[in-house]
Order: sequence, then structure tokens, then C-alpha cells
Amino acid sequence: MIKLNIVAVGKLKEKFWVEAIAEYKKRLSKYAELNVIECPEGNDEGNAQRLQKQEESGILKKIKGYCVLLAIEGDLIKSEDIASLIEKESTLGNSEFTFVIGGSRGVSEEVKKRADKLISFGRVTYPHQLMRVILSEQLYRAMTIINKTNYHK
Repeated sequence: MIKLNIVAVGKLKEKFWVEAIAEYKKRLSKYAELNVIECPEGNDEGNAQRLQKQEESGILKKIKGYCVLLAIEGDLIKSEDIASLIEKESTLGNSEFTFVIGGSRGVSEEVKKRADKLISFGRVTYPHQLMRVILSEQLYRAMTIINKTNYHK
């Protein structure tokens, strides 16, 4: 079974975000195991590089398998592209994927270097809590595309 990890900086605080993630985790359970791993936020708001460095070790320790970083400068993708990526890498022997959502100031160069692929959900900025839900939905959509079920139209 495919293992999908979402490594994200910060904690989900609002109940509705937690419930939304739980719903996609439940839906995905037919196809894959979804784990959401939270890393502590840095505490140096005045300096983006120091903040990224504080968050870096937490992120790097949690990455397993094929790593996809969500980054505004990444490749613009479609839902089908996520499905293709998972399907292609699975055929190459990768059964675990980690999707990284960095902190509010982005991620360090070391995290970018560790990533196997950088992807973008567009050039707009989303709240990190909402991005977890969007990513969870897209992972579910990708798995339904791979398994040829009716969710994706």
C-alpha cells in the first residue's frame, strides 16, 4: 500500500480544518495510508533565513521516500500530474511519498535541495492550514484517478 505523508510546519488549531483532513484521510484509506506530521514553527519573525533554518531540521528529519515540496516557484501542475507522478514513481519502486508544506516564510535551501520535485498549486498564497486541506483533497483525487473511480471528472 502506498504511504502518503504530509509534513507541515505549525499546528492545525481550528476544529473544521482537523475535521476536513480527517475526512480525506478516511476517504484515502481505500487506496493509501495518509499521515500528517507537524513540525514546530520557528520563532524568529524578524529574519526569514533564521526562521527557515529553525524549521529546517524538523522538516528534514520527517522526510521519507520520494519528497515533493510545495513551493510557489515549483512546476505548475494539474491534478492528473500528481496522479502521474505517484503512479510513475510507484512503478519505480517508491511506495512512500512525503509532501512538504513549509512555514509562512518558505523553506531553506537545504529543504529545497532534499526535495525530489518542487510543485506549485498556482502563484497565489494560501493559508497553511487551508493548503493542508487542498493537498489532502488533491492526493485523494490523484488516487481516484490512478484507480479509475468516478470522483475525478
